[in-house]
Amino acid sequence: MDRDPEPPLVVEYPGGEEVPAVAWPMLLRRRLGRHVRESDRYRWWVLWTALAGLFATGFTITILAVSLGDVARDLGASETALTWTVTGPFLALALSMPLFGKIGDVRGHRRVYLIGLAGFTVATFLTAFAWDGTSLIAIRTLGAIPGAATGPASMALIMRAFPEEDRVKAMGWWSLVGAGAPVLGLVAGGPLVDAIGWRSIFLLQTPIALVALIVAIPILHETPRLARQSIDYAGAVSLATATVSALLGLSVGSQIGWAEPAVLGLFAAAPVALAMFVAIERRAEHPLLPLRFFTERNFTASLVAQFTSNFGYMGGFIVTPLLMERIFGFTVAATSLAMICRPLTFSVSSPVAGYVAVRVGERRASVLGCALIVVSMGCFALGASTEMLALVFGALVLSGLGLGTSQPSLISSAANAVETENLGVANAAQVMVTQIGVVAGIQVLSTVQGGGSSTGSFTVAYLVGGIVAVAGIVGAAFVQSADRPARLSVAEAA
Repeated sequence: MDRDPEPPLVVEYPGGEEVPAVAWPMLLRRRLGRHVRESDRYRWWVLWTALAGLFATGFTITILAVSLGDVARDLGASETALTWTVTGPFLALALSMPLFGKIGDVRGHRRVYLIGLAGFTVATFLTAFAWDGTSLIAIRTLGAIPGAATGPASMALIMRAFPEEDRVKAMGWWSLVGAGAPVLGLVAGGPLVDAIGWRSIFLLQTPIALVALIVAIPILHETPRLARQSIDYAGAVSLATATVSALLGLSVGSQIGWAEPAVLGLFAAAPVALAMFVAIERRAEHPLLPLRFFTERNFTASLVAQFTSNFGYMGGFIVTPLLMERIFGFTVAATSLAMICRPLTFSVSSPVAGYVAVRVGERRASVLGCALIVVSMGCFALGASTEMLALVFGALVLSGLGLGTSQPSLISSAANAVETENLGVANAAQVMVTQIGVVAGIQVLSTVQGGGSSTGSFTVAYLVGGIVAVAGIVGAAFVQSADRPARLSVAEAA
């Protein structure tokens, strides 16, 4: 391995004398980075570093959502308007993630990751000083754009560090932190908000993100770049228009009505923009998202399974707190504690599922996980109709176990279906599809439930989620497991 040259530095002292000196911070950073990259466990160093960034960017999501009342009172804004502090970042992610994934493939994923995490850190610090509802929404939404750059970049760095047959293990740990960070944020952030105020969660998040950035600088190694390849900005704009139109229509439609002209216009714009995207990609010399990806069985099947399973999972997640409060009489605090068991099950089962998938294959693991989500929706529906609390708790555990079992296999299968140099945009496509499934599930099941207090409304909502989630089983059944070297046995000496 070629060694980086040591950083020379010449210092001029008074009198004109020049004395050689050593740039110690740069020297230590380079030597640490070289030591880590030459280690046999370098791929695990990359994984832990990327997971630190994932934790730093994700642990405030839940606590902000449940603290909107406090935020609204402090800023003199309405809770309804402040829901855009959650919806706005979703739209920003959908708008920018495919573009950042492609830029990482072309310019280098380490660079994109570091710049994105630095921008997110600054935006997080500024969020703590928002002066009204509009400024909070604007800072949160704009801050999500550099945050969106870290997702596909970090996943591409991990995928490049791990061989194809072991990527499912890495995605198991990825899922653990992705699901566990909001849980820890809720547990630790709740008392912090009560004692100090909502701004404290962002003042706490800032140094955590800064530490993740400082750790990443010496450890992460730049990925190979695609030489002389232009960025397909026209494709990025058309895909962003299609995605944002669909998500915005779902978000606004549940608030003002599905038959309103504005909502119908958004839904009409989505397929038109999508058709434009397909036409642009067919003519583009270097397309943003090569359409041939969708001819790959594992890529398309995994995306179908991820969309539909997240539709049921998150749709049920948003309806269940209402069920526990209105049917079973839980307080808000008791509901929050009860709901933790699902993401906790998800985070614990994900790394285990990654290692199990290496043994049994990604197809079996993903089919089992998607089937558990469908069963959980049935248990939710039965628990709501019969008012059996035990069934509801069982369904929470089953749905967390189901998504935790399926996600590592589905993510790694889609990544393994594309060339290494296209991992950034492929991973961005996965995250984008997942986000659309999340928003669609939340809005559709909330609309079906209708905000009422009858057991029938909850039962129907869960059944709708379960029916959509069945398609996840079908998609997972088409996934082909990765080829792995046969295990060798050593015969006893004669």
